[in-house]
Amino acid sequence: MEALGIGFAEILLCLTVVTGVAWLIDRFWARKRRAADGKEPWWVEWIASFFPVILVVFGLRSFVAEPFKIPSGSMIPTLLVGDYILVNKFIYGIRLPVINRKIVEIEAPKRGDVVVFRYPENPSQDFIKRVVGLPGDRVAYQNKRLTINGVDVPVRADGEYLHVERMYYSNRFVEKLGDVEHAMLNDRDAPPYLPEVHDFPMREKCLYNSAGVICQVPPGHYFMMGDNRDASSDSRVWGFVPERNIVGKAFFIWMHFWNFGRIGPFH
Repeated sequence: MEALGIGFAEILLCLTVVTGVAWLIDRFWARKRRAADGKEPWWVEWIASFFPVILVVFGLRSFVAEPFKIPSGSMIPTLLVGDYILVNKFIYGIRLPVINRKIVEIEAPKRGDVVVFRYPENPSQDFIKRVVGLPGDRVAYQNKRLTINGVDVPVRADGEYLHVERMYYSNRFVEKLGDVEHAMLNDRDAPPYLPEVHDFPMREKCLYNSAGVICQVPPGHYFMMGDNRDASSDSRVWGFVPERNIVGKAFFIWMHFWNFGRIGPFH
């Protein structure tokens, strides 16, 4: 699986609510009932110390930026297994935490953005892919060549990429989606067709053949693909991503413990 995430949004919300309620009870009720020289219980001191910190962390994580760890190679060479990334939570609009409902519109995802979203088949899991198709686009991936609305996506060869963990070389290319140039891989030995496709909603909008797939992206949905094209389970396999599932835009590698040189922005 390609689930990301540190996975404690609900726990953090519960901690914020519990410590906040306890702090309010002490602040506006229990404190008035204690003797003037009475000492605060240890748990009150603990809550007074941690509630503001938990509140700030919850606010930052919910509305500003959220950390994730890359667990799979579907986005190689842009993102590697073990990269710790930050995701901008407000660029696509402000959403209520946990339920992920948008309350303020800001901007829409663009072609080429690297996006974290809730996996349509299991929204408790977060996936990361690149936006390839916008609502209304006709996306064709035929014989490992990408076209959007009948126009070939610009691509140029860029040597080879060595997968050190399996001592295998993939063909490396530079592709331009919208205003974004990014690296992507194709395995020379992998077939162009998709051997296993799920039964996803609106699958009738996709045509599968021996050369790959052609899809008409429905309104309010996006077509996502991994940069490691032959090693990515993405919209070609499990379908379109609803706008409501989008979490935010990935933009920065803040840590990779075995390669500090990877720290920095990416696209």
